[in-house]
Order: sequence, then C-alpha cells, then structure tokens
Amino acid sequence: MNILVIDAQGGGVGKQLVAALKKALPRAEVAAVGTNSAATAAMLRAGADHAATGENAVVVGCRRADLIVGPVGIAIADALWGEITPAMALAVGQSRARRLLLPMNHCENLVVGVRDLNLSALVQEAVERAVEFAGETG
Repeated sequence: MNILVIDAQGGGVGKQLVAALKKALPRAEVAAVGTNSAATAAMLRAGADHAATGENAVVVGCRRADLIVGPVGIAIADALWGEITPAMALAVGQSRARRLLLPMNHCENLVVGVRDLNLSALVQEAVERAVEFAGETG
C-alpha cells in the first residue's frame, strides 16, 4: 500500500502521522510531501520512505497514492496560511486514493460536527482507519 502524507508549515502533524503509520503498517510505503522544506525534513526525520517538496510533488504523489493522509486543509485551496495552492487542493480532491483528513480547526477553516480532539488522538484515529483500509485492500 502506498500512503502519502502531506503537511505544511513546520510539518508537526505530518511528522506524527509518518511515525505512527510506519509503526502500525511497517510494510506500507510511506511518502511524505511538504509544502516547504521544513515540513518535508520533519517528516523525513520521522521515517518516511520517500520525501519531496512543493506543488508538483503533491500532484505526482496524489496520482500514485492509495491513501492520502493530512490535515483537512490539504484539500482546501489557500489553506494552511496560503501554503496549499489551488493545484495541490485539486490534486488531493481528484485523486482516486482514499483520503484521511484530520479536522484541524485553525487557519479560518472550522470543521463542525466532529469531536474536538487533541493532535495525539487525531493521529491515533487516523492510523486506526489506515490499518482498517490496509486490511480491506489486502
């Protein structure tokens, strides 16, 4: 299974996701794409198998992924303080991959109707769902 983790800013969310996904799904290939070099470096240090930076890396990664994981802002143009370009959001939205989007309520995008969990709990739930998905896909 090919998992793509996308993050922006300092890569703190992506770093936790990569580490947890690698632990829970050691046979999965986890690629990390940061919108900037700091985010990419953080995810690479967390154990990503591959890493790249920028808009084209998101577009290409979304074509190859079976599962895309990251904060909900990766699917919203101009989110995460403007680091998500319209092309990035479009690639995430149009990908054939399943998406696990963490409801991070900041940057003027609020997700209502979901529990208000801390980042640790969100990462744990995302990993549980990824493991379920891996079981479905064999």
